[in-house]
Amino acid sequence: MPLIKNKYGKGRVRIMRIHRDGDKHEVSQLSVKAMLEGDFSRAYTEADNSTSTSTDTIKNIVNVTARENTGLSNEEFCQVLAQRYLDLYPQVASVSITAHETKWSRLSIDGTPHPHSFVLDSNGKPFVEVAATRDGMTMSSGLDGFTFMKTTQSGWENYFTDKYSTIQPTNDRICATSMVASWKWSGRPASYAAANAAILETLLKVFATTYSPSVQNSLYHMGEAALAAVPEISEISMACPNIHYILMNLSAFGLDNNNDVFLPTDEPHGQIECTVGR
Repeated sequence: MPLIKNKYGKGRVRIMRIHRDGDKHEVSQLSVKAMLEGDFSRAYTEADNSTSTSTDTIKNIVNVTARENTGLSNEEFCQVLAQRYLDLYPQVASVSITAHETKWSRLSIDGTPHPHSFVLDSNGKPFVEVAATRDGMTMSSGLDGFTFMKTTQSGWENYFTDKYSTIQPTNDRICATSMVASWKWSGRPASYAAANAAILETLLKVFATTYSPSVQNSLYHMGEAALAAVPEISEISMACPNIHYILMNLSAFGLDNNNDVFLPTDEPHGQIECTVGR
């Protein structure tokens, strides 16, 4: 039987990098998955481990690279880490790095940012994905589970219906989602952190300030605006499960309900996805 494909590595390598610039500290907490592909088939088919380094070594390289590069952005760190495996091991043909960030926001005291105190930012987890070969490297950044909402200026009308359709059209509803978004880098920005912040700010501005005839239409215009705002990305993908808010019927209690009280639910949910590119 042929071995069609294989790769191996280390997952959930947790690291916290602290970069000190005098009294001011910057923090980056990541969970890293590093996977290698190359000349490893004999370990599977012939019990020959001579070309395979241990997964513990793969983990140690993450830690050492983190210690030597505390000041790099997450994107730069993942690129340096991927290149290190290629440089160390000639038997490696390609490397994939995925790093999810646990994000900490700087604490403010009396309106002044504190140099070394932080609070956990639980809305969305930034991530980086790097795929590296000896011919080049591709990278995406993004956010997983970033949740946002608006309570009006959203509708769903003039849609196809048949005998199974039950929901009623509306031009005034709550629109909420927990978004997974990723964007592919085609160039290097002056600052990855600033570019990522600009992309998120642009997505939210379009969402908040324009009427949404559908989640589909909003996602397309959000993607258009993000590409216009950051020329260093070539495409952006968004997956948005609806968080539904069902209008409660309070007529049994002699009460009306003019979009005032809702039942929140996320199961089952609509799943809207798209990719917008140049």
